[in-house]
Amino acid sequence: MSDDPEFKGFYTEGINVFQNARRSAFLQEMFSLLRGQSAELLSFDDIKARLRLREESYRGLQDVPVAKIVGSVGRYRDFTNTFLPRGSTSRDRWSRVYAQVNSMEGVPPIELYKVGDVFFVRDGNHRVSVARQLGSETIQAHVTELPTSVKIEPGMSLEDLDRAGAYAAFLEESGLDNTRPHHQSLELSEPSRYSDLMGHIYLHKSLLEHQKGHEVNIEDAAADWYDRTYRPAVTLIRKYDVLEHMEGRTEGDLYLWLVDHLREMREELGENAPSRSFSDALVDFLAERRIPVPKDLLMEKDDSVVLTKTQIMRAVELAKARERGEDLTGE
Repeated sequence: MSDDPEFKGFYTEGINVFQNARRSAFLQEMFSLLRGQSAELLSFDDIKARLRLREESYRGLQDVPVAKIVGSVGRYRDFTNTFLPRGSTSRDRWSRVYAQVNSMEGVPPIELYKVGDVFFVRDGNHRVSVARQLGSETIQAHVTELPTSVKIEPGMSLEDLDRAGAYAAFLEESGLDNTRPHHQSLELSEPSRYSDLMGHIYLHKSLLEHQKGHEVNIEDAAADWYDRTYRPAVTLIRKYDVLEHMEGRTEGDLYLWLVDHLREMREELGENAPSRSFSDALVDFLAERRIPVPKDLLMEKDDSVVLTKTQIMRAVELAKARERGEDLTGE
């Protein structure tokens, strides 16, 4: 320990502050337990695996908002999610850092990983904990970013993170993160339904292959599906502010409702019934909920067509028949 009287004084003060912080940590954990919530910091390795993060880019020395530091690389069990010291935290080390921060000695910048709009401590957990106790709004840090198009922000629950992980898996499987890096959001409120989106893409892939006469990889099929099917639907949804009638839902949720509805209508009316578009489905959506339908929507002439599996199989059969010189149209 430094022989500087000022440092020693701050060190003794730090012990008292640490003890109070430890008691606050205990109370926070008890209240969180009663509410069925976790009081732990987020694990960086867990988030990295969930979101399938791979690339890293150093962003330099920055002043980072302390409130946006939500996790740690290796010491996420040593502090609560507000960086209060838990039982496994060294009182001596914490008090030394407290004295260094307050004395002329000072402390070096910490090291952070940035994911979305939050940060994880790579080195400097005690400095962050002390900064929180001192009420500091920002802290100097060397920042390395792991880019992701999935929204990650402070205050997310484990359920929120599960949804984010499912979304990241969908983006990776479809390749849309690479082929359409500036895509509109495809987030869903129900993670299990990402398999439905992938199903749409695989059906689109089958149709493209028979249109083109050769195999199409899933990334190209997903990009074509996004351009020709998903994005036009989202454009209509935004044009008529339909999402305001679906509290707590996403554009992706409404897209799935529109597709499901069109397929139900197709099954009800038969495969030979006139094609219906997304604008028709939006009219039905509003009418079913007794919401006034904009006149412009009634006049909308979008050329979107949602295909059923039966229709695609029929197209495949016709293509094969043409190759054999047969006529299956009945004409």
